[in-house]
Amino acid sequence: MKKIFGAKKKEPPPSIQDATDRINKRGESVDDKIKRLDTELARYKEQIKKTRPGPAQEAVKARAMRVLKQKRMYEGQRDMLYNQTFNLDQVSFATEGIKDAQQTMTALKSANKELKGMMKTVRIDDIDSMQDEMMDLMDVSSEIQETLGRSYNVPDDIDEDDLMGELDALEDDMGTEADAVPSYLQPDKPDLDAELHLPTAPIGQANQHNLQAEDELGFPAVPTASLRG
Repeated sequence: MKKIFGAKKKEPPPSIQDATDRINKRGESVDDKIKRLDTELARYKEQIKKTRPGPAQEAVKARAMRVLKQKRMYEGQRDMLYNQTFNLDQVSFATEGIKDAQQTMTALKSANKELKGMMKTVRIDDIDSMQDEMMDLMDVSSEIQETLGRSYNVPDDIDEDDLMGELDALEDDMGTEADAVPSYLQPDKPDLDAELHLPTAPIGQANQHNLQAEDELGFPAVPTASLRG
């Protein structure tokens, strides 16, 4: 018969989340009932205030007591449901923590396996050898650059002291040439007499007589005597 009609499938057990959702719905339903009972109690309270003491007031109080008992019962159920929800939340947190730990362990195992495989392809000796080769190549490159940077036709036995002496002598010569100023650039000598405004010395007649005329050759001229006939 089972082969013809098939075996009845078993339903999977409810999860923690399903149980939590079910309890939360029941808690909401109980809360709604408690709210309705609170409204009814408030109405009975107003009736008791307005009713005079007597059988009518006692009847209203009896109905209020019945509603209050129902409210206390529903409040007890609500507290029980809250406790169940709290327990389910704790179990859910613990379950999620275990799942996270499992995923972490799986990831670590995978990373460990991959790291071991990578470490097999990398050896410390190879790294050290490569570093030594790189250092040698850098040294050779520096020597090549230094060789290419040499100046041609420069003797290697040049004394730096001699070069410094020539440089000092060159600076002295340049200083001397800088001090020598051409005559056409020199300022004119000042005329002291003109600057002091001194008068010219007078020339007397005696001095005029002492002055003798000169001939063309620069000799004193011979005075010519007048010839009388």
